[in-house]
Amino acid sequence: MFKKILIANRGEIACRVMKTAKRMGIATVAVYSDADANALHVRMADEAVGIGPAAAAQSYLVVDNIIDACKKTGAEAVHPGYGFLSERAEFARALEKAGIVFVGPNVHAIEAMGDKIESKKFAAKAKVSTVPGFLGVIEDDRHAVKIANEIGYPVMIKASAGGGGKGMRIAASAAEVAEGFARAKSEAKSSFGDDRVFIEKFIINPRHIEIQVLGDKHGNVIHLNERECSIQRRNQKVIEESPSPLLDEKIRAAMGAQAVALAKAVNYDSAGTVEFVAGQDKSFYFLEMNTRLQVEHPVTELVTGIDLVEQMIRVAAGEKLAIRQGDVKRNGWAMECRIYAEDPFRGFLPSIGRLVRYRPPEEGTRGGATVRVDTGVVEGDEISMFYDPMAAKLVTHASERLAAVDAMADALDAFAIEGVEHNVPFLAAVMQSERFRKGTLSTGFIAEEFPDGFKGVAPEGDTLATLAAVGAALDHVYGERKRRISGQLTGRLVTRQKERVVRVGAQDVKLEIVRQEDAFAVRLADTKKRTLVLQSHWKPGDPIWRGLIDGREVAVHVRPMANGFLLSHRGSREKVYVYTAREAALASLMPEKKSADSGKVVKSPMPGLVLSIAVKPGQEVQSGETIAVVEAMKMENVLRAERDGKVKTVHVKPGESVAVDAAIVEFQ
Repeated sequence: MFKKILIANRGEIACRVMKTAKRMGIATVAVYSDADANALHVRMADEAVGIGPAAAAQSYLVVDNIIDACKKTGAEAVHPGYGFLSERAEFARALEKAGIVFVGPNVHAIEAMGDKIESKKFAAKAKVSTVPGFLGVIEDDRHAVKIANEIGYPVMIKASAGGGGKGMRIAASAAEVAEGFARAKSEAKSSFGDDRVFIEKFIINPRHIEIQVLGDKHGNVIHLNERECSIQRRNQKVIEESPSPLLDEKIRAAMGAQAVALAKAVNYDSAGTVEFVAGQDKSFYFLEMNTRLQVEHPVTELVTGIDLVEQMIRVAAGEKLAIRQGDVKRNGWAMECRIYAEDPFRGFLPSIGRLVRYRPPEEGTRGGATVRVDTGVVEGDEISMFYDPMAAKLVTHASERLAAVDAMADALDAFAIEGVEHNVPFLAAVMQSERFRKGTLSTGFIAEEFPDGFKGVAPEGDTLATLAAVGAALDHVYGERKRRISGQLTGRLVTRQKERVVRVGAQDVKLEIVRQEDAFAVRLADTKKRTLVLQSHWKPGDPIWRGLIDGREVAVHVRPMANGFLLSHRGSREKVYVYTAREAALASLMPEKKSADSGKVVKSPMPGLVLSIAVKPGQEVQSGETIAVVEAMKMENVLRAERDGKVKTVHVKPGESVAVDAAIVEFQ
């Protein structure tokens, strides 16, 4: 077994690998860019080596720098994590030449399966069912349009060396193919150093199901069942689970057998994933093979009880698999949500900045459900514009699917993040979706359920009652604290009026609140005339109100604001104000402040780097025409004109960094 390994990655996956290595008694080495000098993975490692500037192309993607770090520290092996160099055959080859073990598959398997185009050719030769498409070299956008016309729309343009949704576009017309081809090639070049793309038929209403495989260097290959990853946005997975609600035992066995056969054909000898696109009728087609550890591997670990990172390390050290196919059991259901630093209320635009608050829910097993948090940040860290915006992975496990979903909903409510925008409210809303809870999934789920973007969930029923009751309790606690301020004039005791009107967003909830020693009794003036009993040790300053409501555990995210609170619960995020009846009547007369018209200015919707400007002063521009391209967190975002007009001023140049809402172009 190795005595020391280097993790050629950053963020949560670097921390994840280190946890297993330390448990196995293996010393760890971290590498870091200038932007990550104080990152969590650097602090967790036994040793750390700087490898270059913030840009990944100058640090984490530089093979020589990784090998130099191994030589400096005496690391015997390298675990690549996912992304970056994890599927680069030249990296594995360079390590082998330097006498360093690659904790991953052999070079032949990486070359055969890691390249999206070559893997499809290989699968076709092996008589594996594949999606119709063109796997040759595409010369230019006109050639791409010709191919797409022959295949039939819609089509998917996809980077050959891609992954994580980078370098990928879905096109439904010739015009979309032409633009998508250019964007996909550019993203592929900047993210993977390889601008080759291919085009294939896009299966309508598909599901994304993948099989986890595990092989050793002695010819043994097994599969660890499936994961469903259909909840995606812009081809980026957001929520994953295991097992899949779609599959039955017959289809599961067929997919597993096909994945194992494919892996054996290339002598696969590590953890890897064979991905399939599946129809609602349970038909399935080979999509690609990822020759690395997947982001969503924790759901498989929780369902099978097998540590995939440990197996990768043991296999790399030459050990035989101690697990046989018959030993693989499924226990319960696991769910994973990716916590991204992005604003779901503004089209999921990336958000960067300091994590002023970062309090994940408590890990462990409670009430029959397990909560696991894989993260690469702590409170006070900074979310950078240079890397993927994923801050953490929240994973739950329970005996059945709905129990895992409910455990996830509770865990999301208890996740406190401030300083950057995040997608927790959106994820919480999905957990409440009737369609999601039924397991009626497809890769179009988000676009279909939120066609106009995510606007939040209007609270109703129990959620509305919870927000109103908690808001009233918070207000009462603040009022009690004010009464205890020293130096106040003596005289008649202050008594609080028990009748309150709680304004939750646009809804008014009338209630009565009475203190009962360590609890509050809240009587709602609704048709049910319910009385809720709230018990909590919450105190001003706590980011999460945790407590019992009628004996049920509840968590509500609390952010104080002028005269009220911003409360988040079950996907609803609302401004909450607590009034007396007279105050509520007066507040309703206050005019709303309206923002000024900014239709003449195209602003950057996110902080990022200006890649190109497509217009110049005096130019006539039509609605929908491209104005500029801004890159943020490895994704290229096209800014378009919202109306016809004439360009007055261009405020930025290519290569400049811009803040959110920075003016890009102004019209006359």
